[in-house]
Amino acid sequence: MLKEIEATGKNEEEAIAAALRELGKGRDEVSVEILERSKSGFLGFGAVPAKVRVSYEYVESSAEKAEEFLKGLLERLGSDAVPVVESETDEKGEECLSVNLTGEKLGMLIGRRGETLDAIQHLTGYVINRSAQKRVHVSVDAEDYRAKREESLKSLAYKVAAKVVKFRRNMTLEPMNSYERHVIHTALQDYEEVSTFSTGSEPNRRVVVAYGRPQRERKQPRPSQDERA
Repeated sequence: MLKEIEATGKNEEEAIAAALRELGKGRDEVSVEILERSKSGFLGFGAVPAKVRVSYEYVESSAEKAEEFLKGLLERLGSDAVPVVESETDEKGEECLSVNLTGEKLGMLIGRRGETLDAIQHLTGYVINRSAQKRVHVSVDAEDYRAKREESLKSLAYKVAAKVVKFRRNMTLEPMNSYERHVIHTALQDYEEVSTFSTGSEPNRRVVVAYGRPQRERKQPRPSQDERA
């Protein structure tokens, strides 16, 4: 994205210097176009200052792109919510964007079981990563929904596991997205007498909480993350 400003000075060099000070840039970082050359006039009368246009290529950060996109999206959705974007680098050196939608009446942005929030997150991730050299991880939340949902899923997992052990029969949960299934698998990975696996196709893929640990007893390798999700 090209950014530019115009500046004036007694002569061309002063005009350029004024523009550089305002931009905080060096001379080799910008392009300069002389719009008007200075004229000294006669005995100080009729003098004309120099006018220049200074431009440079501005690369938006991932956080700026996310904020700009979300502001436009929320406006189209008729929401007064404001996106607060934070960027950090994880232990692998990959950039992670954490977006928190703040404001009133955020329920419409969360949707049933977080479906609208997931859609907003997906769209934001697509916009950020379509031109990024390295993949950026994007998480969008509102009213701490994701933390609350995770705790709810863990509680559900333990209750279902207890029933599976009590009645010694498998139980199949409602359809969940890959993240929610991952929460269930992780919560029960060390739970005695049960194992978990996923079945079905998206968007109706479900977690099955099974009685016993046949795979461990037969010393078979545990399923990969892709198989479990």
